[in-house]
Amino acid sequence: MTDRRGNEPPRKRGATPGRENPPRKAQPRRPSTTDSARTTPPRPESTRDRLLRKAREEEQAAARRPVKKAAANPRPVKKAAAKRPAPGGAAPRKQVPANGAARKTAKRPVKKTSGKKRPPQNRPQPRPRKPRVRKAPRMLRLGRPTVRLRVTFGVMAFVLSLFAGRLVLLQGVDPDSYAQAATRENTKPFILHATRGAITDRNGVELAVSEDAVAITADPTQTKPVAQQLASIIAPKVTGTTYGKLVAAMTGKGRFTYLAHQVPPTTWSAIQAEIKTANATIAQQNKGKSQDQAAPLLAGLYTEDDPIRSHPNGSIAATVVGVTGADGKGLSGLEYGLNDKLSGHDGRAMYEVDTKGNKIPNANHTVEEPKPGVGVQLTLDTDLQFFAEKRIEQAVKQYKASSGTVIVEDVKSGELLAMANYPTFDPNKPYKPSDLNNPALERTYEPGSVQKVATMAALADAGLIDLNTKLRVPGSIEVQRRKIKDHWDHGPMNLTIAGVVAKSSNVGTIMAAQQMRIPQFVKYLHDFGFGQPTGLNFPGESNGKLMEGDEWPEITRSNVAFGQGLSVNAVQMAAAVNTVANGGVYVPPKLVRNYVDANGTVIPNQTAAPHRVVSEKAAKEVATMMEAVTAKKGTAPQAAIDGYLVAGKTGTAQEVDSACSCYRKWATSFAGFAPADNPRFVTYVVLHDPSDGVRGGGLQGGPVFRDVMSYALQKYVVPPTGAKQPDVPITW
Repeated sequence: MTDRRGNEPPRKRGATPGRENPPRKAQPRRPSTTDSARTTPPRPESTRDRLLRKAREEEQAAARRPVKKAAANPRPVKKAAAKRPAPGGAAPRKQVPANGAARKTAKRPVKKTSGKKRPPQNRPQPRPRKPRVRKAPRMLRLGRPTVRLRVTFGVMAFVLSLFAGRLVLLQGVDPDSYAQAATRENTKPFILHATRGAITDRNGVELAVSEDAVAITADPTQTKPVAQQLASIIAPKVTGTTYGKLVAAMTGKGRFTYLAHQVPPTTWSAIQAEIKTANATIAQQNKGKSQDQAAPLLAGLYTEDDPIRSHPNGSIAATVVGVTGADGKGLSGLEYGLNDKLSGHDGRAMYEVDTKGNKIPNANHTVEEPKPGVGVQLTLDTDLQFFAEKRIEQAVKQYKASSGTVIVEDVKSGELLAMANYPTFDPNKPYKPSDLNNPALERTYEPGSVQKVATMAALADAGLIDLNTKLRVPGSIEVQRRKIKDHWDHGPMNLTIAGVVAKSSNVGTIMAAQQMRIPQFVKYLHDFGFGQPTGLNFPGESNGKLMEGDEWPEITRSNVAFGQGLSVNAVQMAAAVNTVANGGVYVPPKLVRNYVDANGTVIPNQTAAPHRVVSEKAAKEVATMMEAVTAKKGTAPQAAIDGYLVAGKTGTAQEVDSACSCYRKWATSFAGFAPADNPRFVTYVVLHDPSDGVRGGGLQGGPVFRDVMSYALQKYVVPPTGAKQPDVPITW
C-alpha cells in the first residue's frame, strides 16, 4: 500500500469499488454540569413542538432500518453522478438523504500496488448536520390558580389571627383597664377644693381667712350659639376678664373651660338672675315659631367651689401675712412661705354624666374628701400692730422718708408682737407687685451707732471695759491712712465709756475696740446673729452682710465697731439689742406661735434654742450705759417715758444711693427696752432716707419709740418699777 503524496487528489469517499464508508452515528450531547441543577418544570408541549418531535422519531426509525448488502465486487450503483475533482480541487460533500440518515455504501476495491494491500484509512465520520429548529414565539404565561388560592388563604388566616389575639387581650389578659377606660368616657371629675387654713394673731383675731366663692365654668358645645349674650352679662360683673376673652372661651373646642375664678356668691346670684330674665324674654319671643326659627336659650354655664381669700382687717400686717393668687396659692409673705401647710389637699369626685356633661341623679359616683389646711397662729398683736403701723406712717410722712419700720419683741420669749412697715397695702383692693415686699426682713442697710450696743457688750464681756473706763477722745482718728471723726466737731474730750455711748462717739468706740483681737470680735458678732438668718424662714429674707473670715484689715474692724461696713435687716438688729436686754442670752426671734389642725389641735412651733453671748454682768453694764442715752444730757431725751426707766441707743448711718453707687442717703434709727431694770419689750425704729427736719436717730426715731413702747406697756399692764435714772458720769 502506498501513501498519497504530492498533489494527488483525495479520493472520494464511498466511490472506491469494494469499499463503503458507513455513516457516522450521531454523537449524543455531552451532559452539562448545570443539567442536574435545573428544576424548571416542563412547559406544556405546543403543536409545533409535537410535529417536530414526530419528524425526528421518523428519521431515527429510518436510520435503524438494515441496509441490503451488494454482490461481491460489483461496482456500486451511484445514486447521483459524482465526478472526480480536478487535481488540487476540493472534494464535493456527499449529498445527505432527505431523511437525514446516512446509508452504507459498497466497499471500494483497493488497487494493488507493489503487491501489497493499502490499509483502509481510519478517518472520523463526519457529523450529521442538525436541522435548525426555530424557537417558538413567547407566549403570556397564565397564573396558577392553586398558588393564588394558597396566598389568599394565608393572608386571611393571618388577619383572623390578629383579631383573635386582640380578642384574647381584651377579654382575658387585661379586661379591667379597658373597662376603666370605658367608665372614664362616661364619668366627669370634679375637684373638691380644700379649705385653706386661717392666719390669726396671738389672740385669735383673723388676719386672713377663706370665704365661700365659686369658679364659673362653661361647656362650649352649649354656649357657642349664645356666647355673645352670656359674655355681655358676665363681663360687667366679674373682674379679671374681658368681653373678648369670655367669647373666645365659650366658642372654643372641648366640653369644659373656666371663665372666672373666686367669684363671690352674691355676684353669681346676680348673673343667674339676669340669665333667667333673658331666657324668659327669649321664650316669649319664640312663641308661635317653628323649632328651626326659634332663638336658643342662654345655657351652658356651671360653677365649682372656689374659696376666696379674705383679709378682715385690711392692711394690718399685710406685708407679713402676704396674699394668694387666683389659683388659691400663696404669692408673698407667710401665705407663700407656709403654702404647703395652709393649702391642705384637694379632694376629687367622679360622677356619671349624660351626653351633655350633666350629672346623672342617683348614678354611681366616688368621692375623695378634701383635707383642710392647717391654721397658723402668729405672735403678732393686732392692736399693737395697728398702732405701730399708724405711728410709723405718720413719721415717714412727717420727715419725708422713703419708708419706715417698727419692730416690737418680747424680751424673754423672742416673740415679735409687731412688725410694722410703711408703705403698705390693702390685700382686699388692687395692689402692685412692689407692694408685696416685707422691708423688715428683706431690706438691708448699715445700722449705724445702734451697732455700738453689741460692740460694748463684747468688750465688757472680755473684761476690756467697765463703767469706770475713761478715754481721752480726740476729734478724729486715723486708721490705715483714713481719717474717721465723730458726727459733731470737737477737740479732745475726757469721756467715760458711758459717755462714749451717751454721746455716740465713733472715735471713742474705735479706741475701745482696738483693745480686742479681730478674730475674737468677729466671733462675738456672729453670736449676736449678724450675717446669719434669723430662723423665721420668711420668704425673701436677707441675711445681711458681714465680711467673711476673721482676718479683717484694721479699717474694717474700726468701721464695723461703730456700725458701718456691715449690713443688717431690722429684725436682726432688734434681736441683737434684745440679747443685752435679756441678760446676755440670745433668743431667736419668733413669728409663728402655733399651728392648729382641722380638729382644733394646737401644735406649738419649735424654734432654735437660745444661747448665751455675753455674761449677765456685761449685759447689765451696757444697759446702764444705754440708760444715759435717754437722760437729759444724752442724745435721745425724746425717747424717755414718764414713770419708766428706759435704756436706748440712737443710730445715724449713711446709705448707698443706687443711682450713683455712692453714700448720699441716710438711715436714722433708735433701739431701746423698758423697763430698763426689768426689761419686758424691745422696740426698734428705723427711717430710711428722711429728707425733712434735723437728721438724727434721737430726734426722728426717739418719739416713735416712745409712743409705741408706751402703748405696749399699757396694753400688757406692765407697771412702772419706780426706779430712778442712775447718775452715771459721762465725762471725767
